[in-house]
Amino acid sequence: MIEKTIRCPSCKNQLTINGNPGDKIQIICPSCNSKGVFTFPHEESFLSESNPIQVLNLTKKFNNFIAVNNISFSVKAGEIFGFLGPNGAGKTTTMKAILSLINTNSGQIKINGISIHKDPKVAHKYVGYLPERIAFYDNLTALQNMYFYADMKNTPKGECKPLLDEMGLGGALDKKVGKFSKGMQQRLGMACALIGSPPILVLDEPSGGLDPRGVALIRKKIREMKSKGTTVFLSSHILSEIQEVCDRVGIIDKGVLVAQDSVSKLSEKLKLKPKITIELEQISNEVVEAVKKVQGVEKVDVKGKNIDIICDPKSKSKVILAVEKAGGSVINIQTKEPSLEEVFLKVTGE
Repeated sequence: MIEKTIRCPSCKNQLTINGNPGDKIQIICPSCNSKGVFTFPHEESFLSESNPIQVLNLTKKFNNFIAVNNISFSVKAGEIFGFLGPNGAGKTTTMKAILSLINTNSGQIKINGISIHKDPKVAHKYVGYLPERIAFYDNLTALQNMYFYADMKNTPKGECKPLLDEMGLGGALDKKVGKFSKGMQQRLGMACALIGSPPILVLDEPSGGLDPRGVALIRKKIREMKSKGTTVFLSSHILSEIQEVCDRVGIIDKGVLVAQDSVSKLSEKLKLKPKITIELEQISNEVVEAVKKVQGVEKVDVKGKNIDIICDPKSKSKVILAVEKAGGSVINIQTKEPSLEEVFLKVTGE
């Protein structure tokens, strides 16, 4: 029997349900009476060795505070999985649990099919880690710090200089890290995480403290690692970064995993609607009223020669047809799909 904490998508009320893997549970929210169905995932879908990272029923408490509440998810081979949540939601706690840097109260975690509880040293040989707060030996140079990490990973030191060059630190090899800026330390941390070409990368706020050029560099490197088959699990407060590079996202709020899927599928589930911007040669009241009458149109705004329309995806063609029938001459059409920020705000109730 699995115990699962879920959140009502309508009123955000939190409730606990129980069931076995594969069970479909009919749910009526006791707060708002909304009805829904929850399907308990099959355990093997999480603890399959084909998934490089598997987390099942993870719970972590600090005294009486539940930081992570019975969450389950898996990261597929070769994908970039983004982990989102407000401050204090449980992101870093989850990452530290995956890396066995903290003890957990319950749950199973496997890296490449190896339990981190039974054999953590073997499991973490597969992982390169960039923590949110990086610590180096300030009195050593960038290259000396890299050599230290290469020795720890039993990796040839010949990898170190090329990695520093890739991270834009080729001109600072012999500079002491104590004189590095936050952005330079972040790049050095990324270089250290890449030592030994690990098949799994765990990156906690990889763009923290970086300027736009540094952000672009890290993003490029993440994509490059994915192209080589590396599995990437990353957290970030920069929603545009997650939307730009991630195949799937998981959203955690107050210790509960409230959503996980691709951005487009989450948008569909949450019924977020795209915005169409139609540029016309001239806007008339007849055109505006015709658009408002189209079934599925939620909102219409007129800005100069543009009409901004929020509507159901299936109504887009009907909107354009209505404009033309009302005498509107279309110059340009743009569609903006729901953003990750909208998904995030919807599921976290902010």
